[in-house]
Amino acid sequence: MKYRLHHTTLYRYKTPVDLGCHMLHLLPRPLPAQQVLHARLIASPVPARVSERADHFGNLTCWMFQEAPHQRFEVTLEATIALGGPPPPPAEATPAWEDVASDATPEAAEFRFASPLLPNDAAARRYAAASFPAGRPILVGLRELIGRIRRDFIFRPGSTTIATPVATVLRQRAGVCQDFAHLMIAGLRGLGLPARYVSGYIRTRPPPGAAALQGADQSHAWVGCWLGPRHGWIDLDPTNDLIVAEEHVVLAWGRDYADVSPVRGVILGGGKHSLTVSVDLHPL
Repeated sequence: MKYRLHHTTLYRYKTPVDLGCHMLHLLPRPLPAQQVLHARLIASPVPARVSERADHFGNLTCWMFQEAPHQRFEVTLEATIALGGPPPPPAEATPAWEDVASDATPEAAEFRFASPLLPNDAAARRYAAASFPAGRPILVGLRELIGRIRRDFIFRPGSTTIATPVATVLRQRAGVCQDFAHLMIAGLRGLGLPARYVSGYIRTRPPPGAAALQGADQSHAWVGCWLGPRHGWIDLDPTNDLIVAEEHVVLAWGRDYADVSPVRGVILGGGKHSLTVSVDLHPL
């Protein structure tokens, strides 16, 4: 499946920004199941300097430096992506979760531990543990866990922020995709299972008979789970209770949201600001 992606982020500032330095995780990541046919970032004002490099996790990172006064900063991603990979392994054929928890493969090791936004949380561990009785194949447990999150939690925009603790999400049983990804990751790490935060986009579909709205597709977040050295990583979407396939575009992954924030940086001046984001993901 091929997609054309258009993502615009616009900051408007109350007073002029004299200097700005922005770190962007907006370039789609080339992967065996994701071929990036074309991608470019367009910024206004035009940056004084641009630097691109891979970060610690291998994500494509772009730095933009603004050195002239401005009251708006807009950056647009234009990309064409082809998605397609092998199907996931049969769930019953994956190893017991305890075997994965004891696996010492370096590729997955750093994703076992607490991270800045995801400290150890006993309640999250207990919530996840209900899906992992002794000897259960890990993918069987993972599929049950994402089903439980989908049933137990309400998708409620505005009920949380990126800094909302997992304990609060568990208590109020509501949040958005970032919260459900964080909850799942915290629970899995509590059991010793490697899990990483994945940012990207998901294709959204309008209700039957309705036209697709421009800019109405979504930035999204889900979870990468380690199945052991034989099967490697698999991505699961707890917000929608599904294994990620051909309707998710990967931007970046890290330990939690803080590692892969789409746009972050430092500015001098600006005062209060507003943020507008528009995403279109169209199949070709």
